[in-house]
Amino acid sequence: MKVILRKNYTNLGKVGDLVDVKDGFARNYLLPKQVAYAATKGNINVLEEEKKQIAKTEAKFLEKAKSMATELQKLSITIPVKVGEEDKVFGSVTSQMIADALKEKNYDIDKRKIIIGDPIKSLGIYDVTVKLHHEVNAVIKTWVVRE
Repeated sequence: MKVILRKNYTNLGKVGDLVDVKDGFARNYLLPKQVAYAATKGNINVLEEEKKQIAKTEAKFLEKAKSMATELQKLSITIPVKVGEEDKVFGSVTSQMIADALKEKNYDIDKRKIIIGDPIKSLGIYDVTVKLHHEVNAVIKTWVVRE
């Protein structure tokens, strides 16, 4: 059965692709979940309109992410932690701690979008990446200090 994808699907393709799938997969999964349309002329026209709308919203979201990235690049946050002997941190600094520090500065960023390369287990200055969009990342200067 030929279907037209409405959403990006990992193993099938991107929005607007015309793909050939098994009938059961299309009828039982793709069509009910509105991941795809049956490939008819009417549905092709509907998909073209949806592509235009998706492109507009994607452009707005990308622009918003770029402006937020420039704001976050200028930002530095401080994370106070408990330390033991020889300035060893108890545990490590987590993405949740960084998200909470950003929330205090009025930036509501999900902890899953915060990428910490290596675990932060000592005092110092670290660069933490925030993934705002699949094309836009921001780097935040993070100071880990003694509580």
